[in-house]
Amino acid sequence: MKERQNIRNIAIIAHVDHGKTTLVDKLLQQSGTFRDHEAVQERAMDSNDIERERGITILAKNTAINYKEYLINIVDTPGHADFGGEVERIMKMVDGVCLVVDSFEGCMPQTKFVLRKALESNLTPIVVVNKIDRPNARPAEVIDEVLDLFIELGASDEQLDFPVVYASGLMGTSSLEPEVEKQEENMRALYDTIVEKIPAPTESIEEPLQFLVTLLDYNEYLGRIAVGRVNRGIVKQGQAIAVMTREGGIKQARIEKLFGFHGLKRIEVEEAGAGDIVAIAGIKDINIGETLADPANPEALPVLTIDEPTLQMTFLVNNSPFAGREGKWVTSRKLRERLYKELETDVALRVEDTDSPDAFIVAGRGELHLGILIENMRREGFEMQVSKPEVIIKEVDGVKCEPYERLLIDVPEESMGAVMESLGTRKAEMVNMINNGTGQVRLEFIMPARGLIGYRTNFLTMTRGYGIMNHAFDSFGPVIASNVGGRHQGVLVSSENGSSTFYGMLGVEDRGMLFLEPGTEVYEGMIVGEHNRDNDIIVNICKEKALTNVRSATKEDTVKLKTPILFSLEAALEYLNDDEYCEITPKSVRLRKKILNKSERERAEKHRKMAQANA
Repeated sequence: MKERQNIRNIAIIAHVDHGKTTLVDKLLQQSGTFRDHEAVQERAMDSNDIERERGITILAKNTAINYKEYLINIVDTPGHADFGGEVERIMKMVDGVCLVVDSFEGCMPQTKFVLRKALESNLTPIVVVNKIDRPNARPAEVIDEVLDLFIELGASDEQLDFPVVYASGLMGTSSLEPEVEKQEENMRALYDTIVEKIPAPTESIEEPLQFLVTLLDYNEYLGRIAVGRVNRGIVKQGQAIAVMTREGGIKQARIEKLFGFHGLKRIEVEEAGAGDIVAIAGIKDINIGETLADPANPEALPVLTIDEPTLQMTFLVNNSPFAGREGKWVTSRKLRERLYKELETDVALRVEDTDSPDAFIVAGRGELHLGILIENMRREGFEMQVSKPEVIIKEVDGVKCEPYERLLIDVPEESMGAVMESLGTRKAEMVNMINNGTGQVRLEFIMPARGLIGYRTNFLTMTRGYGIMNHAFDSFGPVIASNVGGRHQGVLVSSENGSSTFYGMLGVEDRGMLFLEPGTEVYEGMIVGEHNRDNDIIVNICKEKALTNVRSATKEDTVKLKTPILFSLEAALEYLNDDEYCEITPKSVRLRKKILNKSERERAEKHRKMAQANA
């Protein structure tokens, strides 16, 4: 067995877009891990299609590099609050963290979240001030912000004495000095700081085996692959082990294959010891949070504790007139199977059955968390309907409480008034305002999470696309009785089944904005546009122009329709109201009323109002 002193385990943590994945790219490229002529794509750690399309990290991934005589295991983590479950698990695999902070933006909501998790796990921090070559960079002020954040989160004296590296992940340069001109054309300053400051694993290889399953992967030939850290002892290929399940049971298994990491590849190894991060294949039905132990001395490690979900949606079998046309998987059995399968790899998700066999309640960390799940499912060929996202209300000391978010926004000065007014109606309370004289103002609010549902599109319109909005879960607080957020406009609802016509759409476009183009198939009860007023109206956009032998005086005039609003999946989920569903298929995203028939809808509304009056 090699010396444990030669191993360093570190996680890269940061707010979204502060440059974690790009930094890992440069650490990989400069470590000599790849051959000279080996092609390495940009953001190599973002291997998932959606990650590459959106430029975000969704799943934590690990890699290993060699530097001098050291093996440095690096775990790249997501930056979005919605994927915080990934960050929390990773803290169990590492001895230190590299906190990456943008040299201009400074500390953001997610910086606070990820740093809190690292300090709670008593990990050794290194601060990397990234994008040091950015115009308007303010490294000295950013370090002060980081120090204030450490103090606010109750860091120990040792943690407060954090080393600082100044770097440009994009250029691949680093230095221990804040001046741009002192940047060295390599990442040596960061490598050396990791080796010197991050402690080596302290666990013993002499004790009985313990291994906590932190990540899961899947391979067609090997089945499920458990990734994690050997907490103590030695693990070998062919070894008999005991699997300690989350429910407290014990089952026997055997390790068929054992892999270590080198760059982006898995390499087969014969054995690994305490402190190593490895992948184990051959154990059926293994789950995250379970412990692999010595059969003669089976001891379970503490179960992973993950923050509770804050948002839930109902997933239903698609029952629209177009059901089954575009999807491969359409039955409730397949839908249920897929949702429960997701629980195996996503520990922050919750799935519950309902009284109806066709509906399931799915709870997650936010709209993006649930939106990515839906996007993955539609790409796999699933058809479904989902309801409006709702916050989860829970009881704390006998008081009904709802989740509150910490919202941080950067807006141009001229948009500040409109943004503050709109947030006021959503019960946001301003806690800080910084105007650094650059024409941009930073505003910080605490507000109910339900006030943020559907706000992003509105916000981008108000700031003409120049506003930046970030938020992270803050705490649970008492429920505010009044309505918060929600859509104020009514919708245009189709009265017919058929195809939308240019003539039919022209006749209704003065009533509001349309959501589709001529020639789109529609059905009764489908939402085809937004009304100018706050009530819903029924429209016929399938109307054909009557053909007569009378020539029109304006026949030669060219009439154009206004450009319709075409919703992305996230925008459609944000737009929903309580009495609506979003129908999702591999090819389409449609909005519809829960009750498609107009008369039945009116009857249901009358019953609802009567029940409210009696209550």
